[in-house]
Amino acid sequence: MLSINPKDIPTSKLHGYLLGAVAPRPIAFASTVDADGNPNLSPFSFFNVFGANPPIMIFSPARSVRGNKTKHTLDNAEAIREVVINIVNYDIVQQMSLSSTMYPKGVNEFIKAGFTMLPSDEIKPFRVAESPVQFECKVKDIIYTGEEGGAGNLIICEVVKLHVNKDVLAEDGSIDQHKIDLVARAGGSYYSRARDGFFEIPKPLTTLGIGVDQIPAEIRNSTVLTGNNLGMLGNVEQLPTEEAVNNFAKEHSQFVGVSTEKKHTFAQEYLKNNDVESAWKVLLIK
Repeated sequence: MLSINPKDIPTSKLHGYLLGAVAPRPIAFASTVDADGNPNLSPFSFFNVFGANPPIMIFSPARSVRGNKTKHTLDNAEAIREVVINIVNYDIVQQMSLSSTMYPKGVNEFIKAGFTMLPSDEIKPFRVAESPVQFECKVKDIIYTGEEGGAGNLIICEVVKLHVNKDVLAEDGSIDQHKIDLVARAGGSYYSRARDGFFEIPKPLTTLGIGVDQIPAEIRNSTVLTGNNLGMLGNVEQLPTEEAVNNFAKEHSQFVGVSTEKKHTFAQEYLKNNDVESAWKVLLIK
């Protein structure tokens, strides 16, 4: 294990570790205007949503690591206190990247990156028409974390209106995660296309899983089953009955009389298909 004191390495190297490890990160494609009404557009991956009532989003245009300069987005948010956070999907990721170029103040990144400027309803900054979801926001507060290069500036925004492209909605009106086709930022030059890596895990909101600590030691200490496997097994509310296990054994005689290692391997295959109940039945066969 490599252990590092942040004060012992250059900020640029620490920056690389942080971005490489805390990933993938959603992207706030922030549209602002300066005091003269000039548009600015820039992406930031220090970003997330932090509440729904009121709806709060926070993103951070950090100070430049190299030159310790503030971003135009921060300057504009300080002056106008309004911002549109446009969501980035795969269809616009290349244009979004182009807009991150350090153009001089006053250059319109909408034009440089080939985006359409769409007037907002409640605030001055423009929306990115090509973005699947656009959040019009008022800046509630700005928290400055430092004055050196790499320091973050947390822009706390309240959503006052949102716009959702109907093409990304499911039949029930919710956002379809495959249709919206989101992208996220990782370390270096890497991005992640979210829908290519989706998998589902049942949320234990209304259930009370038995927990890994209640799994029999022979299973818990398996050399085959992984921590994820044990997490799935521990998320059940109760174990199959002896009758259910015996009936399962009659129908699957190939699992009877095998070694513990093989039994765990068979159970793992069921877990790969999210069939936790059958996995437990295999494990409990005597």
